[in-house]
Amino acid sequence: MNSMNRRSVLLAGLGVAGAGALAACSGSGSTPALVSPSGPAVAAADAKRARSGKTHPLTLTAAQATVELGAGITARTWAFSGRLPGKELRVAAGDTLDVTLSNQLPKQTTTSIHWHGIALRNDMDGVPPATQTAVRAGRNFPYRFTADTPGTYFFHPHVGVQLDRALYAPLIVEDPREPLSYDEEWVIVLDDWLDGVIGSPDDAFAELKQGMGRMHMGEESGSSSGHEGHDMGDMAGMDMGSGTGATSTSPSPSSGSGMSSKFMLMGARSRLLGGDAGDVKYPHHLINGRVPADPEVFRTKPGKRVRLRLINAGGDTAYRVALGGHKLTLTHTDGFPIRHQQVDAVLIGMGERYDALVTLGDGVFPLVALAEGKNATGMALVRTGSGRVPKPTTRPQELNGTITTASRLRAADDVRLAPKTADQVHRIELTGGMMTYDWAINGKRFDMNDPTAHPITVEQGQRVRLDFVNTTTMWHPMHLHGHTYQLGSAGPRKDTTIVLPMKTVSVFFDADNPGQWMLHCHNAYHGEAGMMALVAYEA
Repeated sequence: MNSMNRRSVLLAGLGVAGAGALAACSGSGSTPALVSPSGPAVAAADAKRARSGKTHPLTLTAAQATVELGAGITARTWAFSGRLPGKELRVAAGDTLDVTLSNQLPKQTTTSIHWHGIALRNDMDGVPPATQTAVRAGRNFPYRFTADTPGTYFFHPHVGVQLDRALYAPLIVEDPREPLSYDEEWVIVLDDWLDGVIGSPDDAFAELKQGMGRMHMGEESGSSSGHEGHDMGDMAGMDMGSGTGATSTSPSPSSGSGMSSKFMLMGARSRLLGGDAGDVKYPHHLINGRVPADPEVFRTKPGKRVRLRLINAGGDTAYRVALGGHKLTLTHTDGFPIRHQQVDAVLIGMGERYDALVTLGDGVFPLVALAEGKNATGMALVRTGSGRVPKPTTRPQELNGTITTASRLRAADDVRLAPKTADQVHRIELTGGMMTYDWAINGKRFDMNDPTAHPITVEQGQRVRLDFVNTTTMWHPMHLHGHTYQLGSAGPRKDTTIVLPMKTVSVFFDADNPGQWMLHCHNAYHGEAGMMALVAYEA
């Protein structure tokens, strides 16, 4: 997606409206006419958004940067204004963001900004080539939209695997009528990190694209094929106990499997994730850009009630998050309120966000993000008094206590969808595997040269059901742009949800935000390999 393709050249120099109009006309002859990303239907829906009248102007500069990860570790990467994570944006519901993206990345590098989880107007969604032309190096692009729904969100590029660099930051939309009561609020950003340490995300993707069947396998080279997951060496690291999902990993492939691999992860298993835990080896797992050996420290007083806003900005890792010595009361997921639930730990897939309340004890406590199935952790510290600093490798017992996933939560009464039979049902079959790294939706890899070739069409005003049918041996966090959906008849409202291997998850949403919207796996590498589709409104 970084390289200029035939379509990008064709769209170069056109405005968003021109690109959208062309996108609406492209595709096969049988494709119905689609709503343009900047057409009158989009403008009419946007005009209905409640606005506060306040505008936040700012410039985000994407450029090369050297970032400090702590403990003397530095990495050369791409970042917004040289920060990891980028500076938090905080607005109130109904405020307008007026953001100029300045692309100062290396020559020939295009980029964009996607506002993850925000139900905004379609032409501001930041998805080349569907909603805009990718922003060329040395150019600027204006994003102007109203954020009318409170919640915990973040933003990142939607070009190539740039998400797996430092080009991301939190976006917090505050509720002017906030119902929760708390003393302090902390934003916690989780990330898996390799850029500038062992190579780049593009290097990792280039290796993954070879597939297990085409990589150097010694005498076994070429002996396997088909749509399989990590079926070599996986069982060696599988937790076969009766616990709540504790994980371990098998030895590195270089220690005996005969496979030459710098980035491809083998033997990562998680019962919470249904088996295979991930594709990529990461040397570091970060909380707010810091390694466990030199963590961020949150300081306050015992007895304080704190709101945690947890964001998984990682590329390939789900995190099991717990605060040592405490229980968490989950209050929101993906920006929307849920019936409060007390837990020891919560599993967060890439792109997911959770809010939690916690009343702090007296001492020093580890806030730990266990890289699910990868036998590694990120860590921050919470200090409310004196006490011994936990080791960087500490794993509090809460990680193996009551662990919650989205499937066990329920939407708050005021955001639950009104009961209604679905007007449209779409089967979203997740296909592919590691052998040829051919991840796709309904057996078709997304075509960046022709994004409307195989749209999933919906009609405005209808209730839509999507059945995510995972036919692969890998879990996938499925993200829908521009909408929130509900898990089942009473589950939480979300925009990203984990679909386990060989399982089906049905979600419902009301088609109330016209345009052309991406539906994709939020594993950065699966999405870039082709596990994307376009959900498009019929004109």
